[in-house]
Amino acid sequence: MQASIHPEPVSCGAAAAAEAATILRAILAERARAHLVVATGASQFETLKALTREPGIDWTRVVAFHLDEYVGLPDSHPASFRRYLRERFLEPLPAQPEFIPVRGDAPDLAAELARLAARISPVTIDLCLAGIGENGHLAFNDPPADFDTTAPYLVVALDDACRRQQLGEGWFARLEDVPRHAVSMSIREVLRARRVIVTAPDLRKADAIRRAVEGPVSHLCPSSALQNHPACSLHLDSASASLLRPPAA
Repeated sequence: MQASIHPEPVSCGAAAAAEAATILRAILAERARAHLVVATGASQFETLKALTREPGIDWTRVVAFHLDEYVGLPDSHPASFRRYLRERFLEPLPAQPEFIPVRGDAPDLAAELARLAARISPVTIDLCLAGIGENGHLAFNDPPADFDTTAPYLVVALDDACRRQQLGEGWFARLEDVPRHAVSMSIREVLRARRVIVTAPDLRKADAIRRAVEGPVSHLCPSSALQNHPACSLHLDSASASLLRPPAA
């Protein structure tokens, strides 16, 4: 992973967005379509805000896949990631991409997983935007994550640390309101993307960043799997990078 450390979250997100925009413009200069995976959560606030303002991207030629969503939560709920993406990504854009949502409240989740697999499996994802959770999760793959499944999307159980993070970030009023399951893109599917850009500011992420970057690749720290990706950029702020070893002289 190529780590870049920025002073604070705004510059961190702006740098991640600038890199993402450069990649998308280059792809669209060569091909008719670009395939993008869009992440959510507090870590993506500044990245998505800056990305929607980047010039020179023909968003009508972008297919945007959704990384994860809570099971059973309607898109009208304040914590819904479909609502998040509609309000923070889709609506601010000057033109609309084709958006493939994860419908976590679908009455038949097996059919929803099949629909998502049918859409994403035939294509190559050019760029995946992602974050890293306080427990080291990647997408909603909490530890111990399944590194072996070849399913593009799967239903996962959310551990207490993950659910407490969602509570702490203000998405829910009470811990018991936080769903216990989500539909998530799998680890292998994230790694299948040609490029991955991770944005992970904030001091509360520092230990997870240290384990993801400097620890062993382990299903107990799912984001450590990114060590095996050939083209992963990691954008941190000074707080989230505070536990990393200084670079060798």
